[in-house]
This record gives sequence, structure tokens and C-alpha cells, in this order.
Amino acid sequence: MLEIFSYGFMQRALLTGAVLSIFSGIISVFIVLRRVSFLGSGISHAAFGGVSIGFLLGINPLLTALVYSIIVAFGIEQISSKGRLAEDTAIGIFFSSSMALGIVLVGLSASYNVDIFGYLFGSILAITTGDALIAVCTTLFLMGVIFVIMKELYFITFNEELAFVGGISVRLIKSIFLLSMAIAIVVGIKLVGIILISALLVIPGAAAQLLTKRFYRMVFISCLISLFSTISGIIVSYLFNLAPGGTIVILLSTVFFVAFFSKTL
Repeated sequence: MLEIFSYGFMQRALLTGAVLSIFSGIISVFIVLRRVSFLGSGISHAAFGGVSIGFLLGINPLLTALVYSIIVAFGIEQISSKGRLAEDTAIGIFFSSSMALGIVLVGLSASYNVDIFGYLFGSILAITTGDALIAVCTTLFLMGVIFVIMKELYFITFNEELAFVGGISVRLIKSIFLLSMAIAIVVGIKLVGIILISALLVIPGAAAQLLTKRFYRMVFISCLISLFSTISGIIVSYLFNLAPGGTIVILLSTVFFVAFFSKTL
């Protein structure tokens, strides 16, 4: 079994998966505590529209997905902040319209082929050295950004009004968090795909919340759950010829239900 770690594609997959899973574990706690899980799901599915634009124009789909996801994230924030529509309504509108746009554009694209399934369901074992380098560097940078604003983000998460009165630039911190989430989603597409990336952003934090109420312990447990599920999922998927993205999410879900039933029984 140890020989699998000598393969270049496994080394790239494990390194990328480890870094991304730790970052996902961190922001998952904030997503769960701020109750914006549907926002992560909406942005991740909206990314399909950006991927489809890339296929149609012959541009790197991850680049167009990144730009499109950022636009969608701030579009949702702007519409919901005006107070005329609830956030979940704005998310639903962007979610459905982006998926519809993606379906139409994929049908028009001459380059439509099996590659689209890699973006929908993930292809971590097929990640190239260049993709791995970009993913790792981007994720480490985002991790640094989150650590810089950690105290302010923590304050906003538990009491946004008091944070505003205390002189914290609430809108700026929320914008940075939204931007980080959108970028993490696009980077994570290579790991588990558009359809499943929202699980990586929600389940670790939800499971950690069941196991502890102390914030920093929750972050640590969330990262641990995310890392364990990702690394184990990649290895199990290779050994048994399973889909990596689905295997990772099944392991995440298993950990969640174990935590849930251990607290209720």
C-alpha cells in the first residue's frame, strides 16, 4: 500500500487535498456559525455558468469560473443588503439562472466533451503539477488572509451590530470573506467538483459544532475532520477505483452522522 505514495499523481493529489481541506475546515466553521451554508452551495453551483463560459470561449474554465463566482457572490450580497429581497431568495435566483446559463452554453460549445464531468464531479487524481502549484499557493494565501482578519471575522460572526459600533469595517470584512469563499470554491472544483464542493465547506464545521462549543477548538476539529476525510477519501478511491469526490463526501457525511448520534444517544 505504501507504494501509492511514490506516484507523482498521488503526491500532487494528497498535497493539494491536504492544503485545501485545512482551509475548508477553517471557513466551514464561519459558514456554519453565520448560517450561510446555502450561500456556499449557491456560489458553487453558480460556478457551472463560469465553467461553461470558459468552454465556449476557449479560455481556462477555472479562470472564468473564478471571475463569475466572484461576481455572483457580490451580486448576492448587494441584492440582499438592499433589504428588498431575502438572502436565500437572491441565492436561489443566481443559483438557477447560472445553472441554466451553463446548460445552454455547454450545448453551444464545440469543445463539449467528457472534460465537463471533471468540473462537475472532480478529478483530483488527474491534477497536473501546474494546477497543484496554483491551488496550493492560492489556498495558502487565502489562509493567511483569513488569519489576518480572524479576530474581526469572529466578532462579526457572533455580534455584527456590536462589531460595527466597535469600529470594525463590517462590510470590508464580509467582502473579504465572500471573496475568499468564492476563490476556495473554484480551487476546490478540481478536488470534489462543482456539485460536491459545498459539502466540504459545510459538513466539517457542522460536525465540529456538535463536538464542542469553544470556537478555536471547533476550528481545530473542523480542520481535522476535513483533512482526515480528504486524505482517506483519496487513498480509498484509488485502492477501490471509486470517484474521489464522492468518496471524500461520503466519509465527511459518515463522520458527521457518527458525531450526531454520539451526542444524541
